[in-house]
Amino acid sequence: MLPASLDEAVTALAASPAAVPVAGGTDLMGAVNAGLLRPMALIGLGRINELRGWQYQDGTAQLGAGLTHARMGRPDFAALMPALAEAARSAGPPQVRNAGTLGGNIVTADPAGDTLPVLAALEATVTLVGPEGGREVPVSHLLTGLDPMRGGELLGYVRVPLLHAPQVFLKATGRTGPSRAAASVALVLDPARRAVRCAVGAVAPVPLRPLEAEQWVSGCIDWDGDRAIDPAAAAAFGEYVAAACVPEPPQADPEGLEGGPAAAAVRLRRTVSVLARRALGRALK
Repeated sequence: MLPASLDEAVTALAASPAAVPVAGGTDLMGAVNAGLLRPMALIGLGRINELRGWQYQDGTAQLGAGLTHARMGRPDFAALMPALAEAARSAGPPQVRNAGTLGGNIVTADPAGDTLPVLAALEATVTLVGPEGGREVPVSHLLTGLDPMRGGELLGYVRVPLLHAPQVFLKATGRTGPSRAAASVALVLDPARRAVRCAVGAVAPVPLRPLEAEQWVSGCIDWDGDRAIDPAAAAAFGEYVAAACVPEPPQADPEGLEGGPAAAAVRLRRTVSVLARRALGRALK
């Protein structure tokens, strides 16, 4: 089925509840090839033009769920949402960025999804559209299952507040592939609230917000001056974020110092600490 509008797609899904919506198909085909999914039918969303663009709306950007990573990486998009653009640019090789979509990244909810910590730090919301109309849900609530998608619903749009302030996305890749994150950090400044917002990705099933670390470091910044921060405070922020997001390593490591779970946890903590510190430093430049 190839609906030409969002309404047609909702109607098609209602008529065939077992069908799987698909846009870019990068995650779907990976699951099919791995034998994890055998969809009875597909509802192609690629012809729905209203989902493939973005527009300004009341101090926010409304992004269509079909917006590709390649489109988000362009300069006009990056000028307003630099962290999201950077995450999109790092999402994989060109063929993946050209096909993969923002909505697919959210619905698949892969822990290593690059856009997810950025959306969490920006406190973005999604518009879910179903037979009973549309409703708006925070991205964080959708990802954690606090307010999940209901039967017959499709993800239509993502609403992102435009902060007009520095935003940074950094990630470290692991051995599973050159583009897959072992850990990632999104950090945004919110000068109107004199706040720092941070989210850590890939270290847990969902992006993590170290709220106490955010509050603490926000009080260390000279918001009325040049937004300077003491280097020791920046380093402490990195450690604070890492401690909040990566569990304490086990005391005993039966597999030895180099290859066991304790050593892996120590390395992950160090990685998250460095990413958070660097992200804060770049945002405050």
